[in-house]
Amino acid sequence: MRIPRIYSDQALSTGAKVELDPQAGNHVARVLRMQAGQKIVLFNGDGNDYAAELTQADKKRVEVVVESQRSVASESPLRVTLGQVISRGDRMDYAVQKSVELGASKIVPLVSERCEVKLQGDREDKRLRRWQQVAISAAEQCGRARLTEIAPLQRLSDWLPALADDGSRKLVLHHHSEQPLAQLDRPSHLILLVGPEGGLTPGEVDAARSAGFVPTAFGPRVLRTETAPAAALAVCQWLWGDWQESDVS
Repeated sequence: MRIPRIYSDQALSTGAKVELDPQAGNHVARVLRMQAGQKIVLFNGDGNDYAAELTQADKKRVEVVVESQRSVASESPLRVTLGQVISRGDRMDYAVQKSVELGASKIVPLVSERCEVKLQGDREDKRLRRWQQVAISAAEQCGRARLTEIAPLQRLSDWLPALADDGSRKLVLHHHSEQPLAQLDRPSHLILLVGPEGGLTPGEVDAARSAGFVPTAFGPRVLRTETAPAAALAVCQWLWGDWQESDVS
Protein backbone atom coordinates (compact mmCIF):
# COMPACT_ATOMS: atom_id res chain seq x y z
CA MET A 1 0.00 0.00 0.00
CA ARG A 2 1.30 3.44 -0.93
CA ILE A 3 2.00 5.59 2.13
CA PRO A 4 -0.34 8.62 2.06
CA ARG A 5 1.06 12.17 2.09
CA ILE A 6 -1.01 14.55 4.22
CA TYR A 7 -0.70 18.31 4.56
CA SER A 8 -0.62 19.82 8.06
CA ASP A 9 -0.17 23.52 8.73
CA GLN A 10 1.48 22.81 12.10
CA ALA A 11 5.16 23.04 13.03
CA LEU A 12 6.71 19.60 12.56
CA SER A 13 9.89 18.05 13.95
CA THR A 14 11.27 14.62 14.74
CA GLY A 15 9.69 13.25 17.90
CA ALA A 16 6.77 15.68 17.87
CA LYS A 17 3.27 14.42 18.68
CA VAL A 18 0.69 15.97 16.36
CA GLU A 19 -3.10 15.91 16.21
CA LEU A 20 -4.33 16.30 12.66
CA ASP A 21 -6.93 18.95 11.89
CA PRO A 22 -10.51 17.66 11.40
CA GLN A 23 -10.38 17.62 7.59
CA ALA A 24 -7.09 15.73 7.39
CA GLY A 25 -8.11 13.47 10.27
CA ASN A 26 -11.40 12.61 8.60
CA HIS A 27 -9.56 11.71 5.40
CA VAL A 28 -7.14 9.44 7.26
CA ALA A 29 -9.65 7.73 9.57
CA ARG A 30 -12.84 7.60 7.52
CA VAL A 31 -11.80 7.73 3.88
CA LEU A 32 -8.54 5.79 4.01
CA ARG A 33 -9.71 3.79 7.08
CA MET A 34 -6.22 3.78 8.56
CA GLN A 35 -5.50 2.52 12.04
CA ALA A 36 -2.97 3.07 14.82
CA GLY A 37 0.43 1.66 13.90
CA GLN A 38 0.20 2.53 10.22
CA LYS A 39 2.55 5.00 8.53
CA ILE A 40 1.84 8.34 6.85
CA VAL A 41 3.97 11.20 5.55
CA LEU A 42 3.24 14.77 6.65
CA PHE A 43 4.39 18.04 5.09
CA ASN A 44 3.71 21.63 6.06
CA GLY A 45 5.19 23.57 3.14
CA ASP A 46 8.68 24.07 4.58
CA GLY A 47 10.33 21.88 1.94
CA ASN A 48 10.51 18.71 4.05
CA ASP A 49 8.60 15.46 4.32
CA TYR A 50 8.00 14.05 7.81
CA ALA A 51 7.58 10.29 8.22
CA ALA A 52 5.07 9.59 10.98
CA GLU A 53 3.21 6.73 12.65
CA LEU A 54 -0.44 6.86 13.67
CA THR A 55 -0.90 6.48 17.40
CA GLN A 56 -4.66 7.07 17.37
CA ALA A 57 -7.12 7.02 14.48
CA ASP A 58 -10.83 7.11 15.19
CA LYS A 59 -13.86 9.33 14.60
CA LYS A 60 -12.90 11.68 17.42
CA ARG A 61 -9.25 12.38 16.67
CA VAL A 62 -6.21 11.31 14.69
CA GLU A 63 -2.81 11.61 16.31
CA VAL A 64 0.67 10.80 15.01
CA VAL A 65 4.24 10.84 16.22
CA VAL A 66 6.85 12.19 13.80
CA GLU A 67 9.67 9.69 13.32
CA SER A 68 12.01 11.43 10.88
CA GLN A 69 12.31 14.25 8.38
CA ARG A 70 13.95 14.57 4.98
CA SER A 71 14.45 17.41 2.56
CA VAL A 72 12.46 17.11 -0.69
CA ALA A 73 14.06 18.30 -3.93
CA SER A 74 10.87 18.61 -5.97
CA GLU A 75 10.88 22.34 -6.76
CA SER A 76 11.83 23.48 -10.24
CA PRO A 77 14.70 25.94 -10.69
CA LEU A 78 12.26 27.87 -12.88
CA ARG A 79 10.05 30.01 -10.64
CA VAL A 80 6.67 30.49 -12.32
CA THR A 81 3.90 32.96 -11.51
CA LEU A 82 0.65 32.22 -13.36
CA GLY A 83 -1.84 35.01 -13.92
CA GLN A 84 -5.02 33.08 -14.78
CA VAL A 85 -8.31 34.76 -15.67
CA ILE A 86 -10.96 32.79 -13.76
CA SER A 87 -13.39 30.53 -15.60
CA ARG A 88 -16.72 28.81 -15.05
CA GLY A 89 -17.48 25.53 -13.30
CA ASP A 90 -14.57 23.30 -12.45
CA ARG A 91 -12.30 24.67 -15.19
CA MET A 92 -10.43 26.90 -12.75
CA ASP A 93 -10.02 23.95 -10.37
CA TYR A 94 -8.44 22.00 -13.23
CA ALA A 95 -6.12 24.89 -14.12
CA VAL A 96 -4.99 25.22 -10.51
CA GLN A 97 -4.49 21.48 -10.04
CA LYS A 98 -2.41 20.98 -13.18
CA SER A 99 -0.40 24.15 -12.64
CA VAL A 100 0.61 22.95 -9.17
CA GLU A 101 1.59 19.55 -10.57
CA LEU A 102 3.67 21.28 -13.23
CA GLY A 103 5.55 23.44 -10.75
CA ALA A 104 3.85 26.85 -10.55
CA SER A 105 5.05 28.79 -7.51
CA LYS A 106 2.22 31.31 -7.43
CA ILE A 107 -1.22 31.57 -9.04
CA VAL A 108 -2.96 34.92 -9.34
CA PRO A 109 -6.72 34.64 -10.12
CA LEU A 110 -7.69 37.50 -12.43
CA VAL A 111 -10.82 39.19 -13.74
CA SER A 112 -10.73 40.59 -17.28
CA GLU A 113 -13.22 42.31 -19.60
CA ARG A 114 -14.49 39.06 -21.13
CA CYS A 115 -14.47 37.10 -17.87
CA GLU A 116 -17.91 35.53 -17.38
CA VAL A 117 -17.52 34.72 -13.69
CA LYS A 118 -18.69 37.26 -11.12
CA LEU A 119 -17.42 36.73 -7.57
CA GLN A 120 -18.05 39.02 -4.62
CA GLY A 121 -18.02 38.79 -0.86
CA ASP A 122 -18.64 35.32 0.52
CA ARG A 123 -18.60 33.71 -2.93
CA GLU A 124 -15.13 35.09 -3.60
CA ASP A 125 -13.82 33.93 -0.22
CA LYS A 126 -15.33 30.48 -0.76
CA ARG A 127 -13.73 30.08 -4.19
CA LEU A 128 -10.34 31.22 -2.94
CA ARG A 129 -10.48 28.67 -0.13
CA ARG A 130 -11.54 26.04 -2.67
CA TRP A 131 -8.59 26.82 -4.96
CA GLN A 132 -6.17 26.69 -2.03
CA GLN A 133 -7.51 23.26 -1.08
CA VAL A 134 -7.16 22.10 -4.69
CA ALA A 135 -3.54 23.29 -4.58
CA ILE A 136 -2.92 21.42 -1.31
CA SER A 137 -4.43 18.21 -2.66
CA ALA A 138 -2.33 18.50 -5.82
CA ALA A 139 0.83 18.98 -3.75
CA GLU A 140 -0.05 15.93 -1.65
CA GLN A 141 -0.44 13.83 -4.79
CA CYS A 142 2.55 15.04 -6.82
CA GLY A 143 5.14 15.05 -4.05
CA ARG A 144 5.79 18.78 -3.72
CA ALA A 145 6.79 19.84 -0.22
CA ARG A 146 6.15 23.55 -0.76
CA LEU A 147 2.71 25.02 -1.35
CA THR A 148 1.77 27.05 -4.38
CA GLU A 149 0.60 30.49 -3.26
CA ILE A 150 -2.97 31.39 -4.26
CA ALA A 151 -3.11 35.19 -4.39
CA PRO A 152 -6.25 37.26 -3.80
CA LEU A 153 -8.53 37.85 -6.77
CA GLN A 154 -7.46 40.91 -8.77
CA ARG A 155 -8.53 42.82 -11.84
CA LEU A 156 -6.17 42.37 -14.77
CA SER A 157 -6.06 46.13 -15.21
CA ASP A 158 -4.74 46.48 -11.65
CA TRP A 159 -2.33 43.53 -11.76
CA LEU A 160 -0.42 44.45 -14.91
CA PRO A 161 0.85 47.91 -13.87
CA ALA A 162 1.70 46.65 -10.37
CA LEU A 163 4.17 44.03 -11.62
CA ALA A 164 7.74 44.80 -10.64
CA ASP A 165 10.39 45.34 -13.28
CA ASP A 166 12.58 42.63 -11.77
CA GLY A 167 14.02 41.07 -14.90
CA SER A 168 11.46 38.28 -15.05
CA ARG A 169 10.41 36.89 -18.42
CA LYS A 170 6.76 37.74 -19.08
CA LEU A 171 4.66 35.80 -21.62
CA VAL A 172 1.02 36.32 -22.58
CA LEU A 173 -0.58 33.41 -24.40
CA HIS A 174 -1.90 34.79 -27.67
CA HIS A 175 -2.69 32.48 -30.58
CA HIS A 176 -1.96 35.13 -33.24
CA SER A 177 1.70 35.31 -32.20
CA GLU A 178 4.55 33.50 -33.93
CA GLN A 179 7.25 34.17 -31.33
CA PRO A 180 9.45 31.01 -31.02
CA LEU A 181 10.07 30.23 -27.35
CA ALA A 182 13.42 28.59 -28.04
CA GLN A 183 14.80 31.96 -29.18
CA LEU A 184 14.15 33.57 -25.80
CA ASP A 185 16.86 33.75 -23.14
CA ARG A 186 16.59 31.28 -20.26
CA PRO A 187 14.74 32.98 -17.37
CA SER A 188 14.90 32.22 -13.66
CA HIS A 189 11.44 33.75 -13.04
CA LEU A 190 8.64 33.39 -15.55
CA ILE A 191 5.27 35.17 -15.44
CA LEU A 192 2.55 33.65 -17.62
CA LEU A 193 -0.74 35.37 -18.44
CA VAL A 194 -3.70 33.25 -19.60
CA GLY A 195 -6.97 34.84 -20.67
CA PRO A 196 -10.60 33.69 -20.33
CA GLU A 197 -12.73 31.53 -22.63
CA GLY A 198 -13.34 34.48 -24.96
CA GLY A 199 -9.71 35.53 -24.92
CA LEU A 200 -8.14 38.82 -23.95
CA THR A 201 -9.32 41.94 -25.75
CA PRO A 202 -6.90 43.73 -28.11
CA GLY A 203 -6.66 46.50 -25.52
CA GLU A 204 -5.69 44.00 -22.81
CA VAL A 205 -3.04 42.45 -25.04
CA ASP A 206 -1.65 45.94 -25.67
CA ALA A 207 -1.66 46.64 -21.93
CA ALA A 208 0.22 43.37 -21.35
CA ARG A 209 2.77 44.40 -23.98
CA SER A 210 3.22 47.72 -22.20
CA ALA A 211 3.86 45.81 -18.95
CA GLY A 212 6.67 43.86 -20.64
CA PHE A 213 4.78 40.74 -21.79
CA VAL A 214 5.75 39.02 -25.03
CA PRO A 215 2.75 37.53 -26.92
CA THR A 216 3.43 33.84 -27.45
CA ALA A 217 1.58 30.95 -29.09
CA PHE A 218 2.01 27.31 -28.06
CA GLY A 219 1.36 25.61 -31.37
CA PRO A 220 -1.11 26.25 -34.20
CA ARG A 221 -4.29 25.36 -32.30
CA VAL A 222 -6.35 27.51 -29.95
CA LEU A 223 -6.25 26.04 -26.44
CA ARG A 224 -9.03 26.22 -23.88
CA THR A 225 -8.41 28.48 -20.92
CA GLU A 226 -7.92 25.49 -18.58
CA THR A 227 -5.66 23.63 -21.05
CA ALA A 228 -3.41 26.59 -21.85
CA PRO A 229 -1.55 26.87 -18.50
CA ALA A 230 -0.82 23.14 -18.39
CA ALA A 231 0.50 23.13 -21.96
CA ALA A 232 2.53 26.30 -21.42
CA LEU A 233 4.04 25.10 -18.14
CA ALA A 234 4.98 21.74 -19.66
CA VAL A 235 6.81 23.40 -22.55
CA CYS A 236 8.54 25.91 -20.28
CA GLN A 237 9.65 23.21 -17.84
CA TRP A 238 11.10 21.33 -20.82
CA LEU A 239 12.98 24.38 -22.11
CA TRP A 240 14.05 26.07 -18.88
CA GLY A 241 12.98 24.01 -15.86
CA ASP A 242 13.63 20.54 -14.50
CA TRP A 243 12.31 18.35 -17.30
CA GLN A 244 15.02 16.53 -19.17
CA GLU A 245 14.83 14.42 -22.30
CA SER A 246 15.64 11.31 -20.25
CA ASP A 247 12.65 12.03 -17.99
CA VAL A 248 10.09 11.72 -20.78
CA SER A 249 11.71 9.41 -23.31
